[in-house]
Amino acid sequence: MFPVVRVDSRRLELLEQLGTKPKFWYRADDGALTLFKAEERGTGEDWAERIACELCALIGLPHVHYELAHDVARNVPGVVCTTCAPPPATLVLGNQLLQETNPSYPDGSKYEVRGHTVEAVAAVMPTLKPPPAAYCGGLPREIDSALGVFAGYVMLDALIANQDRHHENWGALRDLSGIYLAPTFDHGASLARNVSDDEKKARLESKDRGRQIPTFVRRARSGFYADPKESRRMTTVAVWQAFQQLVPDAGRIWLGRIGSVAADAFQDAINRVPPSRMSPVCREFTLQMMLENKRRLLTGETE
Repeated sequence: MFPVVRVDSRRLELLEQLGTKPKFWYRADDGALTLFKAEERGTGEDWAERIACELCALIGLPHVHYELAHDVARNVPGVVCTTCAPPPATLVLGNQLLQETNPSYPDGSKYEVRGHTVEAVAAVMPTLKPPPAAYCGGLPREIDSALGVFAGYVMLDALIANQDRHHENWGALRDLSGIYLAPTFDHGASLARNVSDDEKKARLESKDRGRQIPTFVRRARSGFYADPKESRRMTTVAVWQAFQQLVPDAGRIWLGRIGSVAADAFQDAINRVPPSRMSPVCREFTLQMMLENKRRLLTGETE
């Protein structure tokens, strides 16, 4: 089982304003500044985040490490992660980077920003170094550019149906030595975690192709737009394919990494979530969803 870190909200140092979920910073026993993100709604963001973290490790993606957690003061589950920007480093979010590259980039809401295009984000990447070495232990050595690494992030999004890669869910780390692509973070809006068990069971058992998982996963939409004039966000697979075209060599390497992850490894990551957080039908649905998305990535299936 994944460990569950005991957290006491009475020890909080600072409330975190970014995002929609209750969260706060506190000092872990080793003194590290640590973020607790509560999962009060029972929608599975905690287990989705932890499974996504495990997949990052399997693939070799630079990522923020998350552990399951429980706030003993309020009896609330969640996840914890250590800050990826300890002083003197600072985290610069994607919208800030996009505005630095293009002063006309829209400010304001992080959702439904049509200027958040593949082209706009790709234009930022040459200004960034790859993530700091501390996050790159599993990174394929042939991938040596921020754009090549970021392509891996959006491949992960396609694998786990992460629909939350908006312009505040990626960024860079700036310190005295330069500015680096940040490790990937915040994957709680993935793996269909907010779909009810009743619906998951119905889709697993349905004889109607329109209700089955291969059809369902095609609905996953990213935080990217193909063009500022478009009204609908791109699918997660379409975003991956767009970045893959920009860095085909890196794309082949990332696909090789995905191909090397066996179904048993997916199953093991799911099985390590405590039974209190994930039901049997949820586990089976999550596994079949990941296997279908893996198949789509490896076959290059278009929408």
